Amino acid sequence: MSSINPRTYESTPAQTVAFLGLGVMGGPMAGHLAKAGHNVTVYNRTPAKAEAWAAEFGPPGRYAATPRDAAAGADIVFSCVGNDDDLRSVVLGPNGAFASMKKGAVFVDHTTASADVARELSNAAQSLGLQFIDAPVSGGQAGAQNGALTVMCGGDKASFERVKPVINAFARAVTLLGASGAGQLAKMVNQIAIAGLVQGLSEAIAFGQRAGLDMKMVLEVIGKGAAQSWQMDNRGKTMIDGKFDYGFAVDWMRKDLGLVLDEAKRNGARVPVTALVDQFYADVQQAGGSRWDTSSLIIRLK
Repeated sequence: MSSINPRTYESTPAQTVAFLGLGVMGGPMAGHLAKAGHNVTVYNRTPAKAEAWAAEFGPPGRYAATPRDAAAGADIVFSCVGNDDDLRSVVLGPNGAFASMKKGAVFVDHTTASADVARELSNAAQSLGLQFIDAPVSGGQAGAQNGALTVMCGGDKASFERVKPVINAFARAVTLLGASGAGQLAKMVNQIAIAGLVQGLSEAIAFGQRAGLDMKMVLEVIGKGAAQSWQMDNRGKTMIDGKFDYGFAVDWMRKDLGLVLDEAKRNGARVPVTALVDQFYADVQQAGGSRWDTSSLIIRLK
């Protein structure tokens, strides 16, 4: 069964692309690129995933043994890996993508990472005659499978305009927000907003349950008013049912909030609610919920 859902693709000239990292996000994103008609070569740290992807989407999809091999000859190289160090490992060094990318090619990174590493790799790319776009995404696994991600970008405008039509294969919105690092900073804003929303929704549901209300009915009512949110629409009922296997894992959210807190220390921003919710997620981890989705915050209140 395909890991992506059918969608209509814009007609864009076929590009030779590479995709590094085939996790729950990267695999479907690379699949949409192949379905849109691009010539895709993939790399994954666990070769079996790359082989399985190529079996599903090839030909013309194929896999390579190293990031360097995958990136050779590509017009655009995409990545979606775990953190700053993972990103450096697929970009830099003798087996990294930069070692084989042709002059003028663009590296587009969809990892949620620090703004500092985005600027570092952008500078390294420019010294080699390459371009680097930091482009973290929002929309979760469902957004990747449906080709409906929101992509927040930082980098050179001309390079952005060049890659935007290709990114549209797996996105519903692709926006350049500023210079290198701006995409990562925007993703931090996104995670700050989500953290507060999920905690507020958790408290609301737990309060209503204590009060003896039919909370599914209550959410139907208040979801038509000012309290409505994506979290309420997509996670409210599953939170009531105590089911937490639908989305973005607590471990990943804590990694992202760590980036937020580090950046806040650097720029002087005050994020007291975010810091508190980060500690609440630590409680969820200690309760065995590292791989539960972020809506599992509610378990602390029951």
